[in-house]
Amino acid sequence: MSILGIIPARYASTRFPGKPLVLINGKSMIQRVYEQAEKSESLAEVIVATDDERIHTHVQNFGGKAIFTAAEHQSGTDRCFEAYQQHDRTFTHVINIQGDEPFIKPEQIDLLASCLQNPHTQLATLIKKIASAEELFNPNSPKVILNKAGEAIYFSRHPIPYCRNIPNDIWHRQHQYYKHIGIYAYRTDILEQITQLPPSSLELAESLEQLRWIENGFRIATAVTAFETFGIDTPEDLQKVEGME
Repeated sequence: MSILGIIPARYASTRFPGKPLVLINGKSMIQRVYEQAEKSESLAEVIVATDDERIHTHVQNFGGKAIFTAAEHQSGTDRCFEAYQQHDRTFTHVINIQGDEPFIKPEQIDLLASCLQNPHTQLATLIKKIASAEELFNPNSPKVILNKAGEAIYFSRHPIPYCRNIPNDIWHRQHQYYKHIGIYAYRTDILEQITQLPPSSLELAESLEQLRWIENGFRIATAVTAFETFGIDTPEDLQKVEGME
């Protein structure tokens, strides 16, 4: 088994243009993600997939590897596949590491990679137990429903299942809810297949691309992480993580 770690990184962003290059305690966000990914024991190689010359040059300047990809990709999954296609090596799997999570733990990447030891795993992602009502009802934090095999059967921005006759503020005490951590692992042949799929109705309703895969019959394995993640989507998010290491 050989795994390529790919970090999709766009310069354009509606809420935070240029965020891969913003400095966090003196080091760019993309460099922090790259260095954390390189600490993983599971990845054979790490590359940044970008459509921007500034990001490409910056990655090379700190000693990283980068590949140019098209600007019009709709998702990080599509950008990952193009980067994989351009690579001069073949790999059995790809792990898509979010470029806006500068404090991703290498242990999280290794945990996700462990799902790939099962030869039947097509796709995999991480989840984390929800411990508060605030977290449960946050629409920016997608929730995931599992089957008995620990596979994701639905993702939603709304808390599901519904706890009938229970006050909302204690739902999380009545049922074990999980939130989705946005890092994905793909078998490379599956990665090619899912990038050929058209947008699905559930995906469009929730604005969650992984629902497209489920609607089309693909299976998503999950692993539970105890580590929190800190995604940077806005300048306000950046202020929250200043001082963290």
